Amino acid sequence: MTGTGPLGRSPAGAFNFKTPPPGEAVYVEPTPKRVRVQLGGVTIADSRRAMILHESGRQPVYYFPAQDVSPAALIPTSHRTSCPRKGQASHYTVAAGGETVPGGAWCHPDPPEGLRAIAGLIAFRFEAMGRWLEEDEQIEGHPRDPYHRIDVLRTDRHIRVLLDGVLLADTRRALALFESNLPARWYMPRADVLVELRPSATVTHCPYKGTASYWSVDHPAGDDLVWCYERPLPEVGRIAGMVCFYSERVDLELDGELQPRPGS
Repeated sequence: MTGTGPLGRSPAGAFNFKTPPPGEAVYVEPTPKRVRVQLGGVTIADSRRAMILHESGRQPVYYFPAQDVSPAALIPTSHRTSCPRKGQASHYTVAAGGETVPGGAWCHPDPPEGLRAIAGLIAFRFEAMGRWLEEDEQIEGHPRDPYHRIDVLRTDRHIRVLLDGVLLADTRRALALFESNLPARWYMPRADVLVELRPSATVTHCPYKGTASYWSVDHPAGDDLVWCYERPLPEVGRIAGMVCFYSERVDLELDGELQPRPGS
């Protein structure tokens, strides 16, 4: 988990105790989902008993019982690493369907007290595998956090987007997207963008929203300044075709009030 949530790198709220630095807090729990991993078109893990591990400031990781992982896909290596919270890890090369991923999996054979639930379980490098499925739906980017929430709300706030004093967009027809741990995002009709948008080759994948394409504007700092989910996941279908400016890099006014840039 990243961002400003309770387990994020910079929590926005207040605790009545000293919060641990990123990576220090670890929480593991079973997931009710059936989770599958594929490489080279071959299913190498298929489990209804997977665990999901959360570390503060990091994305969740699935851990699989060894019985639910194809033993032929795992090639032991001599590589070992050590984590002060999870203990020593043994690493594997993953091979299936004609593809090979060195260091593609690991396990903690003897984790410390408090994390015994992951003892001997197998974890995979998410981005190195060919395909991940939760139930029958493919996920991209990273495992979905079960405590992650998105709300999409219609708003009539007057929103202006500026860059070095140049007005880029002006709308009262936005959709406000509030997502756990992340800054509020303001999606608007393309017709309310006042400058030309140049298509970019950049594409990103979000496990909660889908695949985003990007546009640039004619400015030295204008590369990949705008993104859009043309065909978002059903849960956020209302933002389909609407555009959002990277608020960390522009000046955003809400009802005439300049907003601080996220992260500044």
